[in-house]
Amino acid sequence: MLETLAAQPLVLLFLVIGVGALVGRVSVRGVSLGAAAVLFTAIGLGAWGASNGVALAIPPVVGSLGLALFAFVTGISSGPNFFHSLRTAWPLMLAVALALVAGAGTAVGLGNALGLGRETVAGTFAGALTNTPALAAAGGTPEATVGYSVAYLFGVLGMLVISSLALRYRGEDTDAPSPVVDRTVRVDRDDRPTVAEIQHRHGEELRFSRIRHTEEGPAEPVGAGDVLARGDVVTVVGPAPVVEAAVAELGHLSSHDLVADRSRLDNRRITISTLAHAGRTVAQLGLEEKFQATVVRVRRGDVDQVAVPSMPLQLGDRVRVVAPRERIGEVTAYLGDSARGLSDINPAALGLGLVAGLLLGELPIPVPGGDSFSIGAAAGTLLVGLVMGRVGRVGPVVTSLPQTATAVLSEIGLLVFLAYAGANAGGQILNAFASGDVVTILVLGAAVTCVVGVGLYAVMRWGFRSGGTRLSGIIAGAQTQPALLAFANGSTGHDPRVALGYALVYPTAMVVKILLAQVLGGA
Repeated sequence: MLETLAAQPLVLLFLVIGVGALVGRVSVRGVSLGAAAVLFTAIGLGAWGASNGVALAIPPVVGSLGLALFAFVTGISSGPNFFHSLRTAWPLMLAVALALVAGAGTAVGLGNALGLGRETVAGTFAGALTNTPALAAAGGTPEATVGYSVAYLFGVLGMLVISSLALRYRGEDTDAPSPVVDRTVRVDRDDRPTVAEIQHRHGEELRFSRIRHTEEGPAEPVGAGDVLARGDVVTVVGPAPVVEAAVAELGHLSSHDLVADRSRLDNRRITISTLAHAGRTVAQLGLEEKFQATVVRVRRGDVDQVAVPSMPLQLGDRVRVVAPRERIGEVTAYLGDSARGLSDINPAALGLGLVAGLLLGELPIPVPGGDSFSIGAAAGTLLVGLVMGRVGRVGPVVTSLPQTATAVLSEIGLLVFLAYAGANAGGQILNAFASGDVVTILVLGAAVTCVVGVGLYAVMRWGFRSGGTRLSGIIAGAQTQPALLAFANGSTGHDPRVALGYALVYPTAMVVKILLAQVLGGA
């Protein structure tokens, strides 16, 4: 059987994915490994093959494809929020870099005390932080590879424990997005503000969906220029704290329910599936001018968001539209409302984005001393994905992908990469254990992993007051380890704060690790 698997790498790939996925479903006290189990299954199978003299391996191009695909679509999905957070996130990135420097200092100091050679120390540092490009930067010698292989497994397991600790206090998170609510308000003020003035005062996070000017009159559409007079009844939509503030500013909650009055206005959740609208903002749809319609909510994946005018839309987004009853059909036809919008992978953006990311990853970056390094395929595709996800559209070209498609592609890419990484690492582990320094390397690797992991946990939790959900993503990104991201996603139901934390620190961590490994290895 082992010889058959060695001769059929695709069979090996899907066997590891299938068996690993089954193992990942096993829950112990509410904790399961999820997709990370694929990595450990592949390591075990690779080690079993090596013990019987059979080399089980998956071609490197398959692993590169999986990693590039995973990193690119993670960037696409995180792009809209990444650049919004970037302005205030530089201290967080600096903290990650300093934690990695502390890990490198531990590797040098403890490695010298334990009598390990420079190349072994550099490889152990790369393995403890599960970063293959760092191993290449360290020289990729047999000594470095042995250190990498021995330290790698604890690098994943140790950080899994720290990630679990972060997720245990996610119930205390204060950075959770507020639920979107709608309230009907009776206006008590006499200064006749316009809808636009009220929206501007609340950071554009407030939407008005209906208005009734007389006690028994019908609910009517609301425009930005409409004046709010005393006695008017309006329905406002937005995050709960913003809506509460708007209610207090305008008047008081009304017992009337304008949403239930469908004599003139109706509402419908419509899927954006017309390609021409992908990447356009809510305002650019022009529904108010064309149909007297208003978009009040956008549902992306499982998350409801306020339809602020500047929000870029993606294929597959489901928008809540309020419009005159007789025009709902026109709005539906205009936006598409087809299931195709949920699954269109936008092959042009996917292919060209991956090409740009792969080329960026191979671009040599000079460093003092005449040497150079490249950030690698994962970091390159992630950076390009972040930009494309943020832009959304360049002229007629859509640069984003539907949220459903990104979730599927991300899962496929992740599983393929984990199977590749595990199978190839498993084949090296026996050679690593055959060396006389295996225990010493294990101690050094565990120390580096713990210094970085515990340091990040402490600084992010008590220094930056980061919520547990976001912290689990930060830990995964700092470790540049997709298995940790998969674990956090599985534990939180793919909470968007996990992916945002991961994307914020991943590029910084990747570059810093490569530079530190070069210094440690003397490359």
